[in-house]
Amino acid sequence: MPAIKTTARALWFSTLLLAVSAPAQVLSPEEILDPSLRELQRKYFSELKRITEAAAAHSFPYHFYFSRALDLTEKDERKNDQRSVQFDRYHDQTVLKITGNYFAAYSTELMKPEERARQTYQDVILPLLQVAVPALEKADALQAFAFEISHHVRKKVLGVSSEGAENVVVILPKAAAQRLVAANNPAAQQAAVLEGEVFLNAAPIALWPRPVGEVAKLETAPGSAPAPVTVPRPIKASIMQPVPNLLAAKLDPPVKTPSLAAAPLRQTSPEAVKSLQNSYQGVLDRMVQELNTRAHFVRYAPPAFIPFHNGLYLQLSLTTALPESEGGSRYKLAALAFDEHIAPLLRPTLTYFKEDRGDFDGIDFSTSIRLGGDKNPDGSVVAVEFIFPLTMLRAYEQFDCTGQQLIDAGFVLINGERVSLHLEIAEIGFPLR
Repeated sequence: MPAIKTTARALWFSTLLLAVSAPAQVLSPEEILDPSLRELQRKYFSELKRITEAAAAHSFPYHFYFSRALDLTEKDERKNDQRSVQFDRYHDQTVLKITGNYFAAYSTELMKPEERARQTYQDVILPLLQVAVPALEKADALQAFAFEISHHVRKKVLGVSSEGAENVVVILPKAAAQRLVAANNPAAQQAAVLEGEVFLNAAPIALWPRPVGEVAKLETAPGSAPAPVTVPRPIKASIMQPVPNLLAAKLDPPVKTPSLAAAPLRQTSPEAVKSLQNSYQGVLDRMVQELNTRAHFVRYAPPAFIPFHNGLYLQLSLTTALPESEGGSRYKLAALAFDEHIAPLLRPTLTYFKEDRGDFDGIDFSTSIRLGGDKNPDGSVVAVEFIFPLTMLRAYEQFDCTGQQLIDAGFVLINGERVSLHLEIAEIGFPLR
């Protein structure tokens, strides 16, 4: 009997500690600068506390922490500021913003990106929505719920296991969130989620395939619930690597653009590359002389043709200088380098290749980004390559496509790794304002 009492007392004390610590996870109204948001934070402070209290009592499969900073180790997270629940702005909407770190790691060999995002949604975001939606039922000014949750991924690089991080972002309109919480079958829940936006490391994704017909048909069709998805469970996370903050500007609809995979096969032997280089050398020398002021060519790496993706590409080695104040994730730096440096070079560069000889396939704008400009000669922080097919460069030259469409049709490499890059998301970053 004493043992039972001791266990009950320990359980009661543990629950009390969770309840006491929960309010610290809600941002203080005084820290919010926007007067209307500050008033909302003050008015619904008790409701926000109930959300964090319920989360503290919930048994997540792996450790979850509210957090104002992502990309932390669990040891650092315990000491970090965990006040991440607050009202904020997203695309002229008032949203409840929740950020946090989920210390589970998924295998890239066993789980596809969409499966990893879906697992974090089911493990973390859905339980939080089920608490937050009813708690803020009467908050008429609230228009949407916005989550950014970081989890881990495990993969092998050259046979060596490594662990990094991914960000899952879900933005769900309030009405859709209400339908989600009220739904009594998986099909209706999935239809509600499809009304929102989901991103994984800056790239828009769908947690489930969209139905062929209207979403409403999926909500009402009897017996239309899909078979449950079985995915491998993650293991506990350990090492956290930096990832970009993604909860930002609204995406335009995706546009289908040509792929570099369709580039014709070419003769890429050293002799063929040398012959092509010789045929253009005069043009390249003149381009470097005339464009160097704005292009900032690397002196020791003159323009050269290189084999890439079964084709031949002209590689231009450049240096991009950005103000020190523009520091941020490598995705943000890459986006700024494109908008501020590479994009203004595209049309001037193409003037040197007006004659479409069809003997090479595209241009590789390879730049080293340096924060601080000439004041910081050793300030190179990231190497980025923008590799574009000539067909899309010509379309951009004629204003027939946007810079984003050009990026989507090509390759972006950051420190040698291919990435997805959405300019607006990367540059605006997080927080939402």
